[in-house]
Amino acid sequence: MIDLLSLPFMQRALIAAIFTGLAAPAVGTYLVQRRLALMGDGIGHVAVTGVAVGLVTGTSPTWTAVVVAVLGAILIEVIRERGHANGDVALALLFYGGLAGGVLITGLGGQSTLRLQQYLFGSITSITAGDVVVTMALAAVVITLCVGLAPQLFAVALDEEFARVAGLSTRFYNVLVAVVAAVSVTVAMRTVGLLLVSALMVVPVATAQQVTRSFRSTLWLAMGLGVLASLGGLLVSTFAPYGADVAPGPTIVLVALLGFVLAWPAGVLIRQRRRREAPFAGDVPPEHLTTDHEHLHGKECGHPAVPHGDHIDYVHDGHRHAAHGKHYDEH
Repeated sequence: MIDLLSLPFMQRALIAAIFTGLAAPAVGTYLVQRRLALMGDGIGHVAVTGVAVGLVTGTSPTWTAVVVAVLGAILIEVIRERGHANGDVALALLFYGGLAGGVLITGLGGQSTLRLQQYLFGSITSITAGDVVVTMALAAVVITLCVGLAPQLFAVALDEEFARVAGLSTRFYNVLVAVVAAVSVTVAMRTVGLLLVSALMVVPVATAQQVTRSFRSTLWLAMGLGVLASLGGLLVSTFAPYGADVAPGPTIVLVALLGFVLAWPAGVLIRQRRRREAPFAGDVPPEHLTTDHEHLHGKECGHPAVPHGDHIDYVHDGHRHAAHGKHYDEH
């Protein structure tokens, strides 16, 4: 096992998996926040046309995919902003147009569509040293923008109107997220493939949201889970039973989905606890005094204690009780 990991092609694959696992969920966090989780899928289909252009012209498919994917991402953002079509329609246009254009151009150029497969479903173990350098450079740009501009990007993703009133250029930041998403797609296309890249952008974020409360903690945890899924899927496919042909790209996606399945029960328990302890999440019940309380609340009473302003509420029989003088206020 150690000997296999020391081989150059395996070391290149591990490095590409780490950087892809960091970059894809980083931008995916903003897409999920904006309810555009499938945007990465649409851009991935557009990038197929870019890959085909690279194969037919004899240039680097990675760079032609970057150019075409960025143009497609800007186009979808313009369509969404001008309101001529909603986000779903714009994504559908990219889905069908991008994939059909890629297959058509490949055929017109005399190339076999089989050459597209390594980009459609990934081929991380055949990645070259030059591809690794490009992947590291593009991933570093994506991570730097996603982390360095987190306050601005989060504000625009959460509430565009509020961000505009606060003085932020919402158009600039929306286009920036679209461009960064396009770059992330091309970063991940050799790892999980253009048809599965959206899973690596979204699933780690959905898993992180099960156990986190703040946006920043979700961002960091999603990036960590992306790395674990990428490395886990790569290692599982590498050390699969002899004779089994296990592709790394789909395996990485399945490992990411397994992480979500394992985190989901924990998320259910955490959400139930938060609802019990939430300070008046729904309608605020009227306060009234209860002088016939059966016992005193304190550190050792065994009931959940919830900080509430300048005092402590204790959850008891479906209510919150706060000691005020010689009586209890039931909230």
